[in-house]
Amino acid sequence: MSALRRTSLHKISSFSRRKSKGSQYVLQRLFILALVILACLLLFALGLMIGYGVIGDGDSMWSILSPSKWQELIGKFTEK
Repeated sequence: MSALRRTSLHKISSFSRRKSKGSQYVLQRLFILALVILACLLLFALGLMIGYGVIGDGDSMWSILSPSKWQELIGKFTEK
């Protein structure tokens, strides 16, 4: 094989490896971002449950997560 052909094949395989590492890096970062968002949502729900059910005078910790409770709360703030 000629030296020019070996050099061009080396460049192609090197580019392919860099592209693979770059996409792997992006996928890892997206996975970490998804985990952080999921953790934030879980902690938000837990905070709502503790605030409403334990600290507040709510009936049940789980009732704050129901859509009917949110309609009631939004209705209290938007009615005139």
